[in-house]
Amino acid sequence: MSTTSSGVTVTAAGAAADAVTTHVPGLVDQKFASRLFAQDKTLWGPDAESEAGKRLSWVGLPRTSRPLVGQINGLRAEFTAKGLGHVVLCGMGGSSLAPEVICETAGVPLTVLDSSQPDMVRASLGDRLEQTVVVVSSKSGSTVETDSQRRAYEAAFRAAGIDPAERIVVVTDPGSPLDAESRKAGYHVVNADPDVGGRYSALTAFGLVPSGLAGADIEALLDEAEAMADVLASDDDSNPALRLGAVLGGTQPLRDKVVLHDAGTSNVGFGDWVEQLIAESTGKLGKGLLPVVVGSTPVTRQTGDELLVELRAVDDESAVDGAATVAVAGSLGAAMLLWECAVSVAGRLIGINPFDQPDVESAKQAARDLMGQGTGSSEPASFTDGAVEVRTAGGDWLGSAKTVPQALQSLLDQLPDNGYLAIMAYLDRIADRSLSDIRIAFASHLSRPVTFGWGPRFLHSTGQYHKGGPADGVYLQITIAPHEDLAVPGRDFTFGEFIAAQSAGDAKVLADHGRPVLRLHITDHQDGLAQVMQAVSALTGSGSTS
Repeated sequence: MSTTSSGVTVTAAGAAADAVTTHVPGLVDQKFASRLFAQDKTLWGPDAESEAGKRLSWVGLPRTSRPLVGQINGLRAEFTAKGLGHVVLCGMGGSSLAPEVICETAGVPLTVLDSSQPDMVRASLGDRLEQTVVVVSSKSGSTVETDSQRRAYEAAFRAAGIDPAERIVVVTDPGSPLDAESRKAGYHVVNADPDVGGRYSALTAFGLVPSGLAGADIEALLDEAEAMADVLASDDDSNPALRLGAVLGGTQPLRDKVVLHDAGTSNVGFGDWVEQLIAESTGKLGKGLLPVVVGSTPVTRQTGDELLVELRAVDDESAVDGAATVAVAGSLGAAMLLWECAVSVAGRLIGINPFDQPDVESAKQAARDLMGQGTGSSEPASFTDGAVEVRTAGGDWLGSAKTVPQALQSLLDQLPDNGYLAIMAYLDRIADRSLSDIRIAFASHLSRPVTFGWGPRFLHSTGQYHKGGPADGVYLQITIAPHEDLAVPGRDFTFGEFIAAQSAGDAKVLADHGRPVLRLHITDHQDGLAQVMQAVSALTGSGSTS
């Protein structure tokens, strides 16, 4: 079962095709698509109306964002004339994921600093500072990670004899505290549409400013999305958003583990952007869809609760098969608008509000509380094995474990038959990227979905699902002592203290929700990291993961 519209293809097989047959006619009769594009806030029920009423402007962005193109191109020309070609983006969640995908797909360099890990922050500050332009993106202006990153760059510029006002571009909502503060400081300020939530903001100033300054063709991106807009707004059985949304939210029983497989798409890293869109939009009220990004790793197994999504090249016309499979292809701008619409459809079918994220704030508050108490990872370890301190949260399940492999096994013993393992690594995602290989080892060993997220980045993505979605996960948190801590200028805490509070706060909220969490804290970078990877290898029988 396939539909092709303006270069976007959605092809379903098995239970995915059955979901299309079951739900799309009703969605057409209810005029869901045209009502969505008319910004009808009643589509998700009375409880969602307040939030939906101020979060639906994204449907018109392919047209309303056009004035930004000239403004951004003018800024880029100004910076280029000054020899400033290194663009750094300080932002979290949707503010960083969309520009990252846009720039990687366009093949233009963009440094994304979406971490409070001291080593990663220091490495970014030391990279081509004389040629650097910094984009600071924060919708509310109150995101502590982004505020801390901004302060670090301001201090670095001043120390180098550079006026920060010549190098910093701020993207924020009009009237936010950051808006007023930045204008007073003389920074370049670009306001975003305030009626768009972060994960739907790819085609707002949050997605377009850093991407355009880095050299991506943002006008072409908007063209691609605009070519799809009328199709996605049509109340028709061939509407690809209705079909994809029906697949995501309408299989019976619900296949709630959404496996995102890069099957040749030209949209580089697209699964990471979709991951946030799905997880933060749907994971709440004990319901939701867990996105499992497997990249280009071959997928050979589908369990009864998995939906396989193949992200394909536009010209891939090969057959789709499998118990529950959907293949999706399209240019980047078109695909972004398609998925945003489809997830809003899925939210209606699942019965949740796709525009709020209540448990993201709970983790933020827990981190703030710990910072106020002056604590982070200071609670006593259950035991220490070599260069790894072992702690737990969410129940008394560690048993007699006295080594890292034994503790890992104790955690896996808590995994329900329909469950998943979430690996949450609060490390430098650039320098320590090889750690992500343990996801594959665990997935092969468990024959269950395994996710991997870099902290604190994932807190704005799967972090919502972990706490608000079904209670069928177990959680492995990995933290590390930095090579050297780094002060946050103008604050009474360091980056190291902040990320320790973030990880501890996340673990506390998970534990409060009854989720089992194993916390491995590496005290010696080289030896401890190798020890964790070797422990995973020994447990899973995967061979060396180094």
